[in-house]
Amino acid sequence: MAGAGDSSSPYHPTSKPSAVAAAISSCKKINLYTIVVILCVFSYLLGAYPKAGRGVVISPKSTTSNLELPCITKSPAADAGGGGGDGGIARRLDFQSHHNATGLAAGGIGREGAKEEEEKEYPRCGVEYSEYTPCEDHRRSLRYERRRMVYRERHCPAAAAEKGEVLKCRIPAPAGYRNPFVWPKSRDLAWYANVPHRELTVEKAVQNWIRFEGNRFRFPGGGTMFPNGADKYIDDIGKLIRLRDGSIRTALDTGCGVASWGAYLLSRDILTMSIAPRDTHEAQVQFALERGVPALIGVLASKRLPFPSRAFDMAHCSRCLIPWAAYDGVYLNEVDRVLRPGGFWILSGPPINWKKHFKGWERTKEDLNEEQTKIENVAKSLCWKKLVEKGDIAIWQKPINHLDCKHRKLNKNRPFCQAQDPDKAWYTDMQTCLSPLPEVSEREETAGRALEIWPDRVKAVPPRIYMGTIKGVTPETYKKDSELWRKRLSYYKQVNNQLGKRGRYRNLLDMNAYLGGFAAALVDDPIWVMNVVPVQAEVNTLGVIYERGLIGTYQDWCEAMSTYPRTYDLIHADSVFSLYNNRCEMEDILLEMDRILRPEGSVIIRDDVDVLLKVKSMISRMEWDSQIVDHEDGPLQREKLLFAVKKYWTAPPLPKS
Repeated sequence: MAGAGDSSSPYHPTSKPSAVAAAISSCKKINLYTIVVILCVFSYLLGAYPKAGRGVVISPKSTTSNLELPCITKSPAADAGGGGGDGGIARRLDFQSHHNATGLAAGGIGREGAKEEEEKEYPRCGVEYSEYTPCEDHRRSLRYERRRMVYRERHCPAAAAEKGEVLKCRIPAPAGYRNPFVWPKSRDLAWYANVPHRELTVEKAVQNWIRFEGNRFRFPGGGTMFPNGADKYIDDIGKLIRLRDGSIRTALDTGCGVASWGAYLLSRDILTMSIAPRDTHEAQVQFALERGVPALIGVLASKRLPFPSRAFDMAHCSRCLIPWAAYDGVYLNEVDRVLRPGGFWILSGPPINWKKHFKGWERTKEDLNEEQTKIENVAKSLCWKKLVEKGDIAIWQKPINHLDCKHRKLNKNRPFCQAQDPDKAWYTDMQTCLSPLPEVSEREETAGRALEIWPDRVKAVPPRIYMGTIKGVTPETYKKDSELWRKRLSYYKQVNNQLGKRGRYRNLLDMNAYLGGFAAALVDDPIWVMNVVPVQAEVNTLGVIYERGLIGTYQDWCEAMSTYPRTYDLIHADSVFSLYNNRCEMEDILLEMDRILRPEGSVIIRDDVDVLLKVKSMISRMEWDSQIVDHEDGPLQREKLLFAVKKYWTAPPLPKS
């Protein structure tokens, strides 16, 4: 085992650093008993909990009056190295991945030792649940109407109303699961064992979506409307609007397929939220996530998309089969809500260029012409301007404000929504009224203020804060929050020696993102962060996160997230359990975290020390290794940090027939 100076050596969560024994032995023995008593009483009054990772490990069984105090402490950088040996000497948590290649042992790790009766077990689910998405479960969806795709929306199990429907077991990875390829290689390759579905390789063979090659999938970058590759298709779009000057940063892809459009936009510094329902195109969002591309299970149906208003610089549909003109244009109306002033909507596929494609689409000229006319009329009612239609691509632009729109004749545009929060988007019904933009005084003024170009956008004060629309947040507090998260991330990297290494992590989740400071501090790393603003949060800050050029979603952590198992490499949870205290069960949140975390994935939880002790006790029964460490400001803070790693285990291999 490497010594304390070796920052890359692993450590163990439950043993004590060698520095403690050395420190205690070096103390003066005169009046030792008196000094220890005084220190214990004083530390109890101040809430001075012992050090874990920087001195003394906190046991999940310990209380505030049962402490071990070192006489001296070391810097976090020094203690991050850990020590070697046994007899209570700590090792670092092993944050490295180990299951990248062949020869993996399927099955799992047996439990050893008797458990106390009051400690609840969290068994492994059967292999049939390996791709379980609780809120998009096929069997449950059959209870709901098919009109407007309502049955494809979120329908979560309710613990009280449907007793026994909420799983209390841990979702297994399929046998032979491996860590995904490292980005950017993962853009083009994924292991077959991780997503064992070949349906799309047959169904979309001529469209170059995906190919099966031995033990892996290859993604050539094709799509239904871009069989020659997403790169060339994006270049064609770039000839019509500016994609490389930093003015376009966030994008929405509806009906994304395997998310090749979003995958190839990343090289242009454009971050895309790709959404698709869990439907007959099996595992399309799952493939996107395996590739290291941001994606969510989602559908335009009866409820608003879980994003704030004015979130995206660009929205896109490439033969996404969404009936844009149906139901009084409600779906295009929803795109208008989430588009930024001056944002673009791009449509390729039916009915665009129908004169060339009508035979291949097996539709009549009259039918396609009528559909396009209806779409054009809906766009006009939204006050959009059609910029261009060239070949298979058509582009519309949303106005930068609504001054002209308000003065149009009433029969030419839809009414504005009254007394409605355009940012409210969690189980909120879609509407056909137009979401009003912030007021302006001049036609050339951008409603809500223009954003900085990327990458300046991530550091600039977001307009929502600058204009004082976020309660309790000023430009000064915003800047302090950004500085705070740079400091915290530096500390995280001292504890988790893999966090600063390129390639170890790709898909990250921040469960309580606030202003997006955690993601912003990581913006130069080859990762992406799904920033969640809980619907129970005191202030709705998701609009601020998008104004920084980051992406995210709303979420109620009493329910499952709209994503597949094993989505994220690292999960960050700041005060999540305190926020949900007395709202829902801690075990349900932890089981959901376990579901969406990859084997050997990492977790960082910030919370009150008493909360973390309960968390640590529970996750020890979920086959996680964990360690509680001090706050970055030292041991006198009640808030502590829990670092954890999910152990590798899989479902047993299926018997050979």
